[in-house]
Amino acid sequence: MGASFWVRRSAALYLLAWLMLGLLLAGLINATTGAGAGASLLFAVPLSLVYASACGFSAYYLCRAYPLAGKPLGAVLAVFFFSAVTASVLWCAAGAAWASLWQSLAPDWEAVRVSRPFAAVMFGVGVLLYWMSGAAHYLALEFERARRAETRELELRLLAQDAELRMLRTQIDPHFLFNSLNSISALTAIDAGRARDMTLKLAGFFRRTLGLEAHRKVALADEVALAEQFLAIEQVRFGPRLGFECAVEPDAARCLLPPMILQPLVENAVKHGIGQRLEGGVIRLGAQRAGSLLRIRIENDVDEDDAGVAQAGTGIGLVNVRQRLAAAYGHEASVHWARDQEIFRVDLVLPAEAEQ
Repeated sequence: MGASFWVRRSAALYLLAWLMLGLLLAGLINATTGAGAGASLLFAVPLSLVYASACGFSAYYLCRAYPLAGKPLGAVLAVFFFSAVTASVLWCAAGAAWASLWQSLAPDWEAVRVSRPFAAVMFGVGVLLYWMSGAAHYLALEFERARRAETRELELRLLAQDAELRMLRTQIDPHFLFNSLNSISALTAIDAGRARDMTLKLAGFFRRTLGLEAHRKVALADEVALAEQFLAIEQVRFGPRLGFECAVEPDAARCLLPPMILQPLVENAVKHGIGQRLEGGVIRLGAQRAGSLLRIRIENDVDEDDAGVAQAGTGIGLVNVRQRLAAAYGHEASVHWARDQEIFRVDLVLPAEAEQ
């Protein structure tokens, strides 16, 4: 429906432009030949619209058959020169016949007379208008080609984002799933109610991730809820060793961001931070909106003697987050991480897009 509307609108604008040319030609005929205003209009306007249709179809098919990028320029110019001369000659003949018809129908009327000088001018104008029509069709075809290329690029980008999100789902730490299943198995004999609760939490977490779409952004509040689900499952395994603190301002919670952008960071915090400490630790998540920017910080306790945590920034999780933010926002978003003694910190800065 959108394409047909675009075609109808283009045709209407094309005919409107030729109608304006017909009115202009009628004014020139009235001023230079002495023909009456009505006679000039009846001669110029129908003749212009007929020539518009002939030029439109002829130039369109020539532009299709002789694309500028696929044919020699000399061949294109020769074809259009011959076609313009032929069309202009036929236009002059049609003009002479049209003028003769009106003279025979209304001999007392000040009809337009097609003299040799007038026919020469009409011929030159016809050639010029044909070339202008050809140039307009080339521009329209180039615009359509660019629009199709942009649409294809957008479709490929969306497919790439969907593939990236599917890959991210498969990269959710397999140990998390295995450990959760082992915890459920152990709880079954000890506390059947907790085992059932953990099973439901695990099913709800994966059901929620499968319902996400890469091209549709989600509110930060939903991302935080997903992280809380993940940590609630991990807390069954870690117990009091795993703590979680959340400080998200209301304005920030309504902001939109790519789905599952926080998940790899929270997984890293559990695996490389809390999981390496005998005494456990706390994961802290904070977010605030600062004007047109959304600032998110995730930090976790780390073992002071574990030098490997300092290299956590080179892992898959942070690289994935950086690439996804660059694809979604370009240079408007950034990811920074640092270690400060027993704290590992990741800061995200991205444009604040408010949820409508």
